[in-house]
Amino acid sequence: MTTIRLNAAEEAFIEQQIKAGYYDNANDVVQAALELLREREAKIVKLRALIQEGQHDIETGRLVSFDSAEELTALILQAAAETDN
Repeated sequence: MTTIRLNAAEEAFIEQQIKAGYYDNANDVVQAALELLREREAKIVKLRALIQEGQHDIETGRLVSFDSAEELTALILQAAAETDN
């Protein structure tokens, strides 16, 4: 079994969550925190993959330049309209 050491503020937060009725016990609080951490890590992995894909696109010349934000907005709105049809 793993031992977890908490400072007083962390223990108080866990107790507050239990007293508020959000969780039944400290184990449930820790499990919820770990689930959030797993979700966060999954998002980070996905974002890193998207960044790598974007960098590859730039390196291979697959990019579009815009002279203004309005130009970009128009392209986005056009793409959204085409997706709806």
